[in-house]
Parts: sequence; structure tokens; C-alpha cells
Amino acid sequence: MKIMGIVFSNIHDKELGELAAKRTLASVPFGGRYRLVDFPLSNMVNSGISKVGIVTKLNYQSLMDHVGSGKHWDLARKNGGLMILPPFGEEMHSLYNSRFEALKNIVHFLKRSEEDYVVMSDCDCVCNADFSEIVRYHMDRHADITVVYRNKNISEGKERTVLTLDKNERVTDVTVSDKLFGARSVYTNICVMNRRFLLNILENSAEHGYKSFSKDVLGKGCKNWHICGYEHKGYFATIDSMANYYKHSIELLDKKNRESLFHNGGANIYTKVRDSAPCRIEDTSLVQNSLIADGCVIEGTVINSILFRGVKVAKGAIVKNSVVFQESEISQGSKLNCVIADKQVRILENRELSGHETHPYYIAKNVVI
Repeated sequence: MKIMGIVFSNIHDKELGELAAKRTLASVPFGGRYRLVDFPLSNMVNSGISKVGIVTKLNYQSLMDHVGSGKHWDLARKNGGLMILPPFGEEMHSLYNSRFEALKNIVHFLKRSEEDYVVMSDCDCVCNADFSEIVRYHMDRHADITVVYRNKNISEGKERTVLTLDKNERVTDVTVSDKLFGARSVYTNICVMNRRFLLNILENSAEHGYKSFSKDVLGKGCKNWHICGYEHKGYFATIDSMANYYKHSIELLDKKNRESLFHNGGANIYTKVRDSAPCRIEDTSLVQNSLIADGCVIEGTVINSILFRGVKVAKGAIVKNSVVFQESEISQGSKLNCVIADKQVRILENRELSGHETHPYYIAKNVVI
């Protein structure tokens, strides 16, 4: 059983606004020391997948700096390994606008591969999943496509792909809408397909008028193909808005969520290793229920917050319910509440900044306030 992985790095950039304005979504920091791309990459490596292609579009220099040769995920290999798939790698003359167009752009990469199965995942699927188990499920049921879903209660008016399944977990209907609420089986944008089956769909897409993976491939295909659903029951977060980024970041302060995400059955999440000094917490500080990365210097108060590497909180400063990216400085007397501060932000003395948990206040990279 040979499996390859495809990770989409830019599909939902627009939804994150300023946070993904100058970086690809895959490069967005998350959880104190990780990037979003670390989660699908780690899941694939933990599942025995040794060939992964990352489909790029815009602003992917920071992504390339982060993943490098893939050695931190054991993907620096002579055969297979980690591959960056640029947007103009084939004959296309314009940037892709959908997942399906992105797949059409890497047809030659798929043709040159020898693996039997393809696991596809968006980079904003924050979870710890065993993809090899999903592939076995796919094989046992002789499915054409296996889609991963989760049962959740929809309360926001966002467009989602909702599945209807029968008692045998076969998908009988697919609806893409922003008007569905209540308890639903929601597609996670993770799926498994036979590589040759995927190529056949892509090469005959013009003939069948396929333009959207969810609406056309899944929506129309469930009538003619054997599409199965696989329920993911562990922790899962979709980073599809600034509010959801903040919400799911703060969720990691719950130990149960951290254990489910980072140490699920011994399957760890890996990231680029940086050699820096341990966090230093001074006698003048007060730290409660927070994630503090290495290299931080805490002299003030940090409560219910996530601080990335190298953050400095001066004596008398108060950081509450906030997410502060690496190498930012909070000066004496300043107060932050429900704030997302990007990299290398500097807050001068006696500033007071506050947002709301449904609308956090965002400070762009390198800004001085």
C-alpha cells in the first residue's frame, strides 16, 4: 500500500484577512510554536506517508523558509520526500481560484508518481488523525472516494459542505450552502482517492463540466460513484476566520484539547526546531493558565494567553486573553486584552488595547504602538 499526500496551502487565505495578507495560510503561526502546515504534514508522516506535495499560490516564501527540505518531519529523502508545487508549474496562464483548478495544475506531478492512493488535506485542518487508518477504511469498503467528516452543530452562516450519509456510511447527498444550521455532518476537506481515479476525473473534467471539487466531484459523483464517509471524533479546528483563529487558539489552554491534538495515542505534531534559551519567568511576574514558548522573558502578568518564542512582557505590563507572536515586546504599564499581536510588534509604555473574543484586535507585523 503506497500512499502520497497533497496539502493545499492557500485555499482559504481571504477568510483570514490581515493575518494571511503577507503570508500563505500554511505559514500562519498557531499554538505557541507551530505553523498551520505542521498539522497535515505531521499527520502524514505519522501515517507512514513519505511523499508529500505542498500546492502553493501566493506569498509562500515564509512557507519555504519554514519547511525547508522537510528534515524536521523526516521528509528529506532521496526518493519522494517533501516537494513544493508552485502555481505556474504547468501550462496554466493564470492563478488557480479553487481546489479543483489547483489539482488540474499538478496533473503531471500526479502522473509521474507511482503511489496507489492520494490523501488530500487543507492546511487549516488542525487535528491529529491517522491517515493510514482512513486509507484502510477506504480499501476495505472498495470506495472510489472516502471523505472525512465530523458531526458538529452549525451556528454561523458560513458556506460549508454538508454530507448526508446512510446507515452504511455511504454518502447519498452533498450540499454546499451557507444556510444550513443545527447538527450536521460537515466535510473537513480531507479525503482519500485512488491516484488513477483522481487523474481520470481531472483529465475528463472539461467533458463533464467539472469546476468545483465539492459541488461537482462530490455533489454529482455521489449518484454514480461509491463515496464513503469516515467520521473524525477527536479534536478538530478549522481556521477559516480571524475570530475562529482566536477561538481555537484559546481552546488550547484546555489540557484536554492539547492532549487530543498534540499527543493523540503517541502521535506527536512536529515543527521546525529552533535553538533558543528556555523561558525566563521573574519573581515580579504572575502567570496563569497560559502557553509560554521558549526564549520568552516574563516580568509582568500573563493570564489565559499564548506567547510565541522570544516575547518580552515588562514589569507592570498585563497580557490577558491574547495571542502574541514571536519577538514582540509589551512595555511597562501596557495592557492587552483579546489581542492578536503579529511578529515583532512593539507596544510602548502605558498603552491599553482591547478587542472582544468574537472580534479580536489585530496588530500587524512590525507595528509600533
